[in-house]
Amino acid sequence: MSENKTPNKRYRTFALILLTIVYTFNFVDRQIIGTLSPFIKEDLGLTDSQLGWLKGLAFAILYTTVGIPIAWLADRSNRVRIVSISLALWSAFTALTGMANSFITILLARIGVGIGEAGGSPPSHSIISDMYGKEERAGALGFYSLGIPFGIMFAYFAAGQLIASVGWRGTLIALGIPGIILAIIVFFAIKEPERGAMENNISVEAPPSIGEAISTLAKIPSWWAMCMGIAFVSFGGYAVSNWGVDYIVRWDPSFKDDPARFKWLMNWLGVLNGVAYAFGTYYGAKFTEWLAKRGVGAYGWVPAIALVIGAPCLIAAFWVDNINMHLILLMVYMIAAGVYLGPSFAVAQTLAPIRMRAMSTALFFLILNLIALGGGPTITGILSQKFSVVHGDTHGLRLAITCLAVTYAISIIAFFVASRTLPKDWAAAEKRNEGLAKTDS
Repeated sequence: MSENKTPNKRYRTFALILLTIVYTFNFVDRQIIGTLSPFIKEDLGLTDSQLGWLKGLAFAILYTTVGIPIAWLADRSNRVRIVSISLALWSAFTALTGMANSFITILLARIGVGIGEAGGSPPSHSIISDMYGKEERAGALGFYSLGIPFGIMFAYFAAGQLIASVGWRGTLIALGIPGIILAIIVFFAIKEPERGAMENNISVEAPPSIGEAISTLAKIPSWWAMCMGIAFVSFGGYAVSNWGVDYIVRWDPSFKDDPARFKWLMNWLGVLNGVAYAFGTYYGAKFTEWLAKRGVGAYGWVPAIALVIGAPCLIAAFWVDNINMHLILLMVYMIAAGVYLGPSFAVAQTLAPIRMRAMSTALFFLILNLIALGGGPTITGILSQKFSVVHGDTHGLRLAITCLAVTYAISIIAFFVASRTLPKDWAAAEKRNEGLAKTDS
């Protein structure tokens, strides 16, 4: 059932919080393989390349490609139902991942998680954009993006608390079941909002085909620049979040062999994501939103400057000899790395025609995740295995992570390009919506 009026502030805040919790579950289930990676590798006898496939491309291919038809459906039907069904599906496959006994079976389970998660963000972004106007959209999507650091945080906490008692298998099963319960709550608690409610209640014609949507978005330079920016910074982010624990336990095996030290490490990594990354994500979006009132180019140059500071700290973190200094440098990076999320998603929603919003996010994620989620963990794993032949497992992985400097440089350039093209594209989007409003009246 659609609401025929703009949702009140209390309800839309409730809906935003609930969708953010769903996104948190999304990243718990996505991140947990990287967190449990050393134990899975030992139990199933996997190589770094196989782990890279599990963490990256095997998940990303289905996650991104299935997202396109799901977004097409979300632009035409009830988005809340799609989110609920998707959450139940990926949670069930997370539990099944804990029952895998070979590379093939765990690979198939991860593919199932990817298929389910494909129906999470595109309809959620579209729902949020129909509850928040363009002036508030970066902040709302920045809040929604807190699901990323909070999800990673809870994945670390869960691993630290459960691995010693129930093992990696029991941890995955324990994480899958609550998601199914949450799916039922979402189904009944959130109402489908009216499309275009925040753009003068514009009622638009039937949504375009997938080909028409791609053709339209392909002609918006800022959309592409922001997409490349978020894709290449996320390449590094996914690589580090999926291989960071492996690096630490190779550098100091006591973190894996001693349950108390492993729990200490997981708790600190969880805190860093839940505080530093979350701080950068939320306040970076709000700060950018404030600066954008003076010029929308801020949506591009603020993330770029943040990465100029954060990326060198990340690389340096893997060359220091002290675990505390490693964590401090990671903290600086995480604050900077969170800044790009809200602005990037706000641009993807604001520049897209109203009936293409779910498709815009899906295409954003298609490109982003094929490059980042598919490439980051996978290529890092392949490089690590190659470097390890000559340099050993620990230094080989360090060198693979150091190569991420190239992708961060590409991201910074892309965000600066977006800052130059955004004013024109933003004005064109406003003019288009004003034209629809006049037609509608």
